[in-house]
Amino acid sequence: MAKVTIDGHSIEVADGTTILQAARMIGGDIVPPTMCYYSKLKTSGGYCRTCIVKVTKGSEKDPRPMPKPVASCRTTVMDGMEVVNITSPEVLEARRGVVEFLLINHPLDCPICDQAGECHLQDLGYEHGLAKTRYDFPRRTFNTIDIGPYIKMHMTRCIMCFRCVKTADQITDYRVHGMLNRGDASEISTYIQKAIDNDFSGNIIDVCPVGALTDRTFRFKSRVWFTKPMDAHRNCTKCSGKVALWLKGNDVLRVTGRKDKWGEVEEFICNECRFEKKDVKDWTIEGPRHIDRHSVISANHYESLAKLKLDIGKQQKALSTKK
Repeated sequence: MAKVTIDGHSIEVADGTTILQAARMIGGDIVPPTMCYYSKLKTSGGYCRTCIVKVTKGSEKDPRPMPKPVASCRTTVMDGMEVVNITSPEVLEARRGVVEFLLINHPLDCPICDQAGECHLQDLGYEHGLAKTRYDFPRRTFNTIDIGPYIKMHMTRCIMCFRCVKTADQITDYRVHGMLNRGDASEISTYIQKAIDNDFSGNIIDVCPVGALTDRTFRFKSRVWFTKPMDAHRNCTKCSGKVALWLKGNDVLRVTGRKDKWGEVEEFICNECRFEKKDVKDWTIEGPRHIDRHSVISANHYESLAKLKLDIGKQQKALSTKK
């Protein structure tokens, strides 16, 4: 076991645990943001650098600090390590620089993007982004393409996190898309005249942190905060059948995998559940899906007033103890 301290919070974790995983065990605001890391996907992480932190003490054996910020998703903890994240102005400034790079080519088309309200880059841009760009060169643009009967590709929005590629590699029978070209000309696309049509292809929509991969059956139908997310299940021979239904009245606008508090899918679902079962009668409704009240999706979807009062009461109690 190794003891690590992150922003003053200490925890003992198993050897081999990364700083990011340790921070998630502690929870709260000290957890670094991620755009490319996905706990369900092997070898993910290390691309976007949004999760960088500063190691002020390497370990008990070697207390020297690491000379530069490190990616918390790829750096394993050592006994006695001390890490700073939100308490370090240097880290926050570096993260602002990373977000600025991510937004260099990303279009600010949130008003027409289906990912609006669920976009992790939107949250990062709000927290760390600049009001205007310092980039003087033309932004790269790509035409939208259909990469399958259910998926629309907006490469202009892509931040090259590689989640969709790793998902296709690890949970489908074969992969027909990947990165083409190099440098500023790099893009995610299918190989010549290939379409993504395997039984689990829709999961690349769920793992995309921005609006680069969108559900063609849901495009422009509604904003997510006008829908009612409900937990539901059905007997399915291909997957667990456990999903989140996004309802408007009694109409099922879309079906997605259930995501945890880190925005990661708990269990991948098949295309039959996702795209073909759009009738409430196809599902057994379990009840309203819990949505954090700080999320824009929760605007019309508090489970109950009592739950809201309980959350507010806990926050007031926490504030009073700090005083």
